[in-house]
Amino acid sequence: MAEFHELGKNGEAIASEFLREKGYKILETNWRKGPLEIDIIAQKDKTLVIAEVKTRSTNYFGEPEEFVTRAKQKNLIKAANTYILYHNLDVEARFDIISILIRGEQYKVHHIEDAFYPTL
Repeated sequence: MAEFHELGKNGEAIASEFLREKGYKILETNWRKGPLEIDIIAQKDKTLVIAEVKTRSTNYFGEPEEFVTRAKQKNLIKAANTYILYHNLDVEARFDIISILIRGEQYKVHHIEDAFYPTL
């Protein structure tokens, strides 16, 4: 497995545990429907949380959250709409970014709630 892929998987596991510790219920990880993918789908109170996890070993080229491009945001919005329709949910949804820097055995988690909003 490529090193960057392993780093990403580790970051997603850290993010899931971080959310659990904050009282979130993890509904899905790595949810896919066709080309659409969501790293973590969680629930907190009555809000559906769509979380994109970005993991890096360095912030030399920028913070991990800076790599959630406008195109990625549009794909996440499409994926969230698909998930909500597929499961026939009537919920408020929120888009979060969980940025993780891993250096050896140490890591730093930055959780950005309401990181972006769906546009019309």
